[in-house]
Amino acid sequence: MNLPFILDIALGLVFTYLILSLLASEILELMATLLQWRAAHLRKSIEILLAGGTRNSEEGKIIQLVNNIYGNPLVSNINQEAKGFLATLPRKATWAISSLTSPLKIPRSGATKNDTIFGNGKHSGPSYISADIYATTLMETLQIPDFSQKLSESRVEKFKNERLNEIQNILFALEGQVQGDEKFVNFLSFMYQEFAEMQADFEQILWNYNQKKADLHTSISRMAESVDRYIHVFEVDMPESEYTAKALRKLKFLKQDTFASQERAITLGGLQPNVGEIVQLMIKGSKVYQEFSEAIKDKDNQTYENFQKLTGFLPQSITDNLTVLAHRTRTRINKTESGVNVLKQEMESSFNSSMERAGGVYKRNSKGVALLIGFIIAVIANADAFHMISRLSTDSALRNTIVSNAGQIVIRNQENLKYVDIATLKSQTEEALSDISLPIGWSQVNVKQQVGIIPSINSNIGWFSFFRFARAIPGWIISGIAIAMGAPFWFDLISKVSKVRNTGNKP
Repeated sequence: MNLPFILDIALGLVFTYLILSLLASEILELMATLLQWRAAHLRKSIEILLAGGTRNSEEGKIIQLVNNIYGNPLVSNINQEAKGFLATLPRKATWAISSLTSPLKIPRSGATKNDTIFGNGKHSGPSYISADIYATTLMETLQIPDFSQKLSESRVEKFKNERLNEIQNILFALEGQVQGDEKFVNFLSFMYQEFAEMQADFEQILWNYNQKKADLHTSISRMAESVDRYIHVFEVDMPESEYTAKALRKLKFLKQDTFASQERAITLGGLQPNVGEIVQLMIKGSKVYQEFSEAIKDKDNQTYENFQKLTGFLPQSITDNLTVLAHRTRTRINKTESGVNVLKQEMESSFNSSMERAGGVYKRNSKGVALLIGFIIAVIANADAFHMISRLSTDSALRNTIVSNAGQIVIRNQENLKYVDIATLKSQTEEALSDISLPIGWSQVNVKQQVGIIPSINSNIGWFSFFRFARAIPGWIISGIAIAMGAPFWFDLISKVSKVRNTGNKP
């Protein structure tokens, strides 16, 4: 027995398992589609991520929160459904089959009696959600952008009032110092008019920010410009006096101290809620929670009601997760960077890491199902590994035919060995099967070659013949494991064996 002979037997065996693996892959994909394994596994993985583990993933608040996420248009639009009777008929058949399976009917504390795992009576869900859509949807569900904006608006308003009060106090101090001096009367009257115009300008800037017509940096820049104009008018029109000179120095110092840069103004005023403050906003009794409640309680009843409802409903695991995300980002963010953006980026990173682990779990589960399918196919197809080796070693015509067809398939796909298309490979192997009679199946010829008898319905096989059939069980088990390895594995192996058999690649 020489090396080419052994390689021919190996190539024939690998080709046979490639054929059976393609069948197993088709069955596994069909089951995954009909039973919606990917969609159900994704939904469950998101529940576990938000619950911080499997222990609390069935909690009613978690399930309701995920239902809200899946009800968001960004997520629901991913799972587009066909319209019309004929177009929806296959989907309805899929729903009917999947509704009979246990994963969609397990009682869940947060679900209604007739609800499904996808929530709100939905029969299906997306099989894939990008990290960006997940993070955006979760933040919208928790209303984090809205609450953060409202908190920032209240702080900008407080910042505006403090700056105006400081400038007004400088005018009041000047007025008290020059009281009774006629030459300052017109000047002070004029500066109070200018102050009123600056105050109106500040109010307009705040309104634009509240209406999201300008961002925070633009709003602070406009306030600084308004203060600059006021100081310029003051300096040009002021009467010569040590009191006016002192007031001017105070105004310039105020401008320099507060508006030296946009980042300085935002940082000193805490105008941009950082990621830690956003998390504290979600925790009842925290300092930021109290600040926000007092700021909007009388000004925006609808926002206040939504805020109270959400924080009362929010699961503890969500605030714990958000706190962990805040600690991760604390040492590596810019102080004036939007906490909402930073939190969203960290949510995306956390989601990607979680989905990598969930993908590993899904592959392990799929491998278990693939093994079961492999064993069933091995028995149904009577794919006895030892019998196949025996046939290939004794039947040179069969061996040469299989080797020839296997080589043709490798040649056709030699440019795309790493990314071979399964559908194309399936059609090529079906074409090759028309010329090959593989050493598998329950035909009388194959069974006689396998166990030495011809089975018949009316004949009594006997215990001795039964034990002769039992010899095939180890071969079926080996074939079942081999089939579960998958078509890509066997195609890759076929190409490697072919290269060795043909003494490597062509130069």
